[in-house]
Amino acid sequence: MTTFLSASETNFDAALNELLSRRAGEGTSVGETVGAILSEIKRRGDAALVGYTAQFDKLTLTPATLRFSDEERLSIEAECPPDVCAALALAAERIRAFHARQKPLDIDYVDAIGVRLGMRWSAVDAVGMYVPGGRAAYPSSVLMNAIPAQVAGVQRLVMVVPTPNGEVNPAILVAARLAGVTEIYRIGGAQAVAALAYGTETIAPVQLIVGPGNAYVAEAKRRVFGKVGIDMIAGPSEILVVADKGTPADWIAADLLSQAEHDPDAQSILITDDRAHAKAVAAAVTKTLETLPKRQIAEASWRDYGGIIVVKEMYSARTAEIINRIAAEHLELAIESPADLLPMIRHAGAIFLGRHTPESIGDYIAGPSHVLPTMQTAAFSSGLSVYSFMKKSSLIGCTEQAFAALAAPTALLADTEGLGAHALSVRVRGTA
Repeated sequence: MTTFLSASETNFDAALNELLSRRAGEGTSVGETVGAILSEIKRRGDAALVGYTAQFDKLTLTPATLRFSDEERLSIEAECPPDVCAALALAAERIRAFHARQKPLDIDYVDAIGVRLGMRWSAVDAVGMYVPGGRAAYPSSVLMNAIPAQVAGVQRLVMVVPTPNGEVNPAILVAARLAGVTEIYRIGGAQAVAALAYGTETIAPVQLIVGPGNAYVAEAKRRVFGKVGIDMIAGPSEILVVADKGTPADWIAADLLSQAEHDPDAQSILITDDRAHAKAVAAAVTKTLETLPKRQIAEASWRDYGGIIVVKEMYSARTAEIINRIAAEHLELAIESPADLLPMIRHAGAIFLGRHTPESIGDYIAGPSHVLPTMQTAAFSSGLSVYSFMKKSSLIGCTEQAFAALAAPTALLADTEGLGAHALSVRVRGTA
């Protein structure tokens, strides 16, 4: 049953903690299975990859057919409806324009004693992107993962997408072309993550793996981290809607259910300062559920993990404190004056400002990536961006005079730490 809470009650903090922790169970252990798959891909390469694809996706491949050919890609893309292609092109344009503004600037200067100092940004060479497959796939995720990488300067963008029984959504391949994906392989699961991380005879390894997947994919990403980088270990989706009575109840209900329909373990929470409005939203959710194609999923999510919190005052430090504790993946400020609450908010994956900015706009076409931290990790991490695909190198350059000014204290600190060779590398130059 959906949880109703009042922020003024003495047990509120404990009740909120309980609501947020319901999804924290370990669930089904997949570690042993994933470990075996990773080992087999490392040991047998293409042969293991072909075998697992036949076992899990009921698709018979050979090393030569793992990759979509250019001709196949064009042929499948032609099946995508023109209006869908146009919408994807518009989304790609907006996503690229937003991320182009994120390109970081290098630092290069000479300080007062003549030492050259700086920081230089560069992109990783190769990125692997996991995309859930089959007919019911998400081309928006292709754009949101790949375009920031392309803008960052990644030269090799590799996509893996399972094609159970040979089925693939044409929009996925259209999105891949728009996003600059250079290679596409029809593989999925933990075996695809292993192929990206370790490489096989056909698939060269990458340096960074991004993209969502099921529990097996998440566990595989967790295990290969260190060999390669990963974006994050994403949990089920979540939304926090902060709304006053000026936002119609049926609007809020649709927004809450927009994440609930993703997964039975998704979480949707409302904060409002009007108890009557809270009850109206709850009634609107019940009514809206009857119209949804994914009613069973959304209904389970709202029943088991949904929550409505009533606060005394909307624009208050107390409300902001609750928002920051929840640290939601998606935060909607569907209120009269979001600008008055925004400065107090520190923790959220993405913030949607005003009554006319539903989270769905961000999922598809606004511009920022929709790949965001979940399970309260927005308190210490950020969503996918150009920075996710870049790393920085420090620059240090001493003239003879600058070295002379720094040599003695450098050698002294090295002696203090008992590192003789460090001190010697300074003193051997004759100035310390």
